[in-house]
Amino acid sequence: MYSPFEIADNYISTGQKKVRMPVMKMLVLGIFAGMFIALASMGASAAASTIENASVAKLISACIFPSGLAMVLIGGSELFTGNCLLLIPLLQKEIRITEVIRNLSIVYIGNFIGSMLIAALAVYNHSFSLFGNAFASSAVAIAEVKISMSFTDALIRGILCNILVCIAVWMAYSSKTAGGKIAALFFPVMLFVLLGFEHSVANMYYIPAGIMCSNEYGITSGSLDWGSFFVCNLIPVTIGNIIGGAVIGLGYWFVYLSTSKKISK
Repeated sequence: MYSPFEIADNYISTGQKKVRMPVMKMLVLGIFAGMFIALASMGASAAASTIENASVAKLISACIFPSGLAMVLIGGSELFTGNCLLLIPLLQKEIRITEVIRNLSIVYIGNFIGSMLIAALAVYNHSFSLFGNAFASSAVAIAEVKISMSFTDALIRGILCNILVCIAVWMAYSSKTAGGKIAALFFPVMLFVLLGFEHSVANMYYIPAGIMCSNEYGITSGSLDWGSFFVCNLIPVTIGNIIGGAVIGLGYWFVYLSTSKKISK
């Protein structure tokens, strides 16, 4: 097991490799991560779609969703929210701000493509017809809830979400085995789902899937549309995710790597 100091130190070389990867490889790995998170999101909502007790349904979803981050980390793909930790090598002056912006932008686009791809394939192969269309109704309801939040609520839920996602990634880096990484990331990710926090990449699946299900299955959806997807949810949640990632990145850089406060192993 790596100590927190070793995780911080090791992430310097990890960050360098991430930002200096060729653009097409970065994009493909971003698409894969979007697909993995979307598939985990789909499985989590499918499992809960016919459970009437809301708290039990939420718990079941929360226990399934961590499979997405497990696939991302063990499979070696690029996830926007986790890559917010690139602030660590940036503050250490081992990478440049332009490299960070390039990575986050390309990975974000890749995540969006991958998530949308899974949403479209799932809707139009009629996977949402499960349980007498209850799965489709659940998808629309989830999307409506996500766009109904105020900008401030979505922003703060995005912050809290990525604090947990980034600590999950950080904890996974402590292990030298695949099983250890999965065990380490499971509980922080479970917590963010259980508590209803907002993950931008997951929402790249949840809300488009709801919009497409509404059209495909003729489910009335009120104000659910592409404009509300971006304005009411994706933009504030993305900003919040960046801030949440910065909280973890800045804090651990300051404690373990900054020259004025660097501590021994």
